[in-house]
Amino acid sequence: MTEIRIGDTLVGDGHPCFIIAEIGINHNGDIDIAKKLIDLAQFSGCNAVKFQKRTVEVVYTAAELAACRESPFGKTNGDLKYGLEFELEEYQELDRYCREKGIIWFASCWDEDSVDFIDQFDVPCYKIASATLTDDDLIRYTRSKGKPIILSTGMSTLAQIDHAIEVLGKEDLVILHATSTYPAEYPELNLSAISTMRQRWDVPVGYSGHETGIPTSVAAVALGACVMERHITLDRAMWGSDQAASLGPGGIIKMVQGIRLIEMSMGDGVKRVFERELPVIKKLRRKGQVYAYACA
Repeated sequence: MTEIRIGDTLVGDGHPCFIIAEIGINHNGDIDIAKKLIDLAQFSGCNAVKFQKRTVEVVYTAAELAACRESPFGKTNGDLKYGLEFELEEYQELDRYCREKGIIWFASCWDEDSVDFIDQFDVPCYKIASATLTDDDLIRYTRSKGKPIILSTGMSTLAQIDHAIEVLGKEDLVILHATSTYPAEYPELNLSAISTMRQRWDVPVGYSGHETGIPTSVAAVALGACVMERHITLDRAMWGSDQAASLGPGGIIKMVQGIRLIEMSMGDGVKRVFERELPVIKKLRRKGQVYAYACA
């Protein structure tokens, strides 16, 4: 299993799980909400925050943008999509703010123009969203920037993932197991696929969770996920399509704590008697059954 470097952090087996707080579009087009979410990610101990970038008129057809859809931004789907999209001034401020807070940021880019847009900020890696895994032109263009790639695999077959990896190559690549339902139901999570993916591709494998709870994400780390991505929100009851599939402040703090406790508890796999067990041996073993033990 290889390791990669994202910024100053090594990611892979033997290293602490790299935890990504997915802000996505949960900022609802408001820079102040985005900053509060960055604060939450930094306070909870996440390694990075991630946004989503789209060139709206490239990603969506004119008919899709003209479709009726009520939102705080207007009455059409186009009003919504443009209202949620941050542009240069906002990203300059987000870049400045993340540097001030000492937290990495990057984005999933849904089109080539968005890759170029994000590239001007010299981000440490790129995310390829599950929705764009089959877009060979986009993933080739993203790879051309020479940065590590995090590839999410929701709604994708093994054959489709094989092809995407063939296009991308395995160098500086992390693959995330994911189920693209929002929120995901527990029978859909299929966490055992993490082990399958680790064996099949021999690259760092992580988990992008869309469930409402915490224990399954912590379990994913115990199963070998070296990257964890979860959506975060200030309040799961807020307006927005991704809020219900996100972790609120208490949730993301508890998840990070749980992951770090799991990492501390995994050990090295060598069965041994610990020094703190020796007094217990003397107390609880029957007379004549106390022997010399090698301590940890």
